[in-house]
Order: sequence, then C-alpha cells, then structure tokens
Amino acid sequence: MAESKNKEQKKNDKIEVEGKVIEVLKGSDYLVELANGHTVKAYVSGKMRINMIRILPGDTVTVQLSPYDLTRGIITWNRR
Repeated sequence: MAESKNKEQKKNDKIEVEGKVIEVLKGSDYLVELANGHTVKAYVSGKMRINMIRILPGDTVTVQLSPYDLTRGIITWNRR
C-alpha cells in the first residue's frame, strides 16, 4: 500500500516556473521562454480556457511542467 501511495505522489509532482510568452502558435499553443533561458511549448489550462483568459506575446505566465517531459507545459496563471 505504501508503494501505490508513493507512485501517486510522484505522478502528481509538478514543477512550477515563471516565463514569458514569446510566440502564439496554432491550436492554442504558446512558446514560453523560462527564467533559466529554456523554451517550452505550453497550452492553456482548462479553467483559463473556460473563463476565456487572453494570453498575448510578452505576458508573464506561470507554467506547470511534468518531471517526465520538460519540453511541454500547462499555462496556469497569467500575470500580464
């Protein structure tokens, strides 16, 4: 039972970083440059999409990254 709890914790681990939107891509994808200089492809979270939060190039956003794939992310917050 402890093993399944450990796996569940690992699955829910997210890395949150701030970045700046560089470019808007097709299909509601965005290129985001992180503070450490890396560029990731990110999409908008469901809550932001439902509430029609607009994201423009130059906006500062919070991105959640999975520890398994550091090249894709989810935009969860727009700071403008």
